[in-house]
Amino acid sequence: MPRGKVKRVIDGDTFEIRSGERVRIAGLNAPELTERGGQAAKRRLQDRLRVGRSVGLSMTLAKSYGRTVRKVTIKGKNVNKLVAKSTRRSSRK
Repeated sequence: MPRGKVKRVIDGDTFEIRSGERVRIAGLNAPELTERGGQAAKRRLQDRLRVGRSVGLSMTLAKSYGRTVRKVTIKGKNVNKLVAKSTRRSSRK
């Protein structure tokens, strides 16, 4: 599986890797930054995808608004599941 290093998180379901590629995480749908919960979604993704972190990237599944759609993993675990898990925990507080 190809790898990339996180350059920055753009919003709750999209980030950029050092090559300049914008990656939308397959299976993860977050509100836009201007919508209710958008900023919180971005922070949750930033907690998982810190700048410089190495991530696994599947082959491109699709293209969407100038982004590639890929499955993304950290140490073999799907990022969308990790983010969803942290969302459930934070909503219980």
